[in-house]
Amino acid sequence: MSRRQTVLRYVVLGIGALAFLFPFYYMVVGSLQTEPDPTPAGAFPSPSNLTLANYSDIDSRVDLWQGLLNSGIFTGGVIIGTVVFGLLAGYSLAVLQWRGRGVVFALALLVQVVPFQLLMIPLYVLIARDYGLADTHLGMILPFAINSTAVIVFRQYFLQLPKELFDAARIDGASELRVLWGVALPLVRPALLTVVLLSFIGPWNEFLWPFLITKEASMQPLAVSLANYISNVAATAANPFGAVLAGAVVLAGPAVALFIVFQRYFTSNDLGSGVKG
Repeated sequence: MSRRQTVLRYVVLGIGALAFLFPFYYMVVGSLQTEPDPTPAGAFPSPSNLTLANYSDIDSRVDLWQGLLNSGIFTGGVIIGTVVFGLLAGYSLAVLQWRGRGVVFALALLVQVVPFQLLMIPLYVLIARDYGLADTHLGMILPFAINSTAVIVFRQYFLQLPKELFDAARIDGASELRVLWGVALPLVRPALLTVVLLSFIGPWNEFLWPFLITKEASMQPLAVSLANYISNVAATAANPFGAVLAGAVVLAGPAVALFIVFQRYFTSNDLGSGVKG
């Protein structure tokens, strides 16, 4: 590749990166403005127009820390359920031989085309009325605890592992759970991190389902609190524009941090390293 082509490639990539990053930059800058400036010049405010008052304003009305804690409980429970059930189901569909596994995999694919909104009403009746889990964190977590996407991701990754690894472990007397934990799991770390990130994004930003399950402000995740704030009291803030953006920054911060920390691990391991020849 010539030097001119290299320079052109980096210019195009740089322009694309700026286009994707600019909304995040504008969100942060807007959250720090004393007076809102919706014009293009607002992306480059003067230092005299910068303040942290918008964060204090929204925290006094929403309780950001309690909302973050509730979001962490909700999202953490979903991630644990998704990883545990996704690993078990993906391993059984990829490695174990049993009648009907093709049908089960087809059903997992079919679930992908069904919008969650279609299931929301029957799920609400099941969780709130039949199980009596309204106003509980468990009631928020259960509908998201099993994710067909995670099952498919783990299954496809397990299919890439050499079968000789599993056969050798079984010959040594390892049980299937031991094979999964000691042999397969260390080799699918990229898939595990992918599932964690995919599982994190959905419940972290979910506001409709937790709002249906509980109306208690002390239990609502941050996304629900911010939605209520925007709908009901944002107009009464000194700077509604800045306060809303401040809440968005707090909500987006953990997701961005999680991606920055783990993105370097999205490289596939040498899956065949444990097999001779």
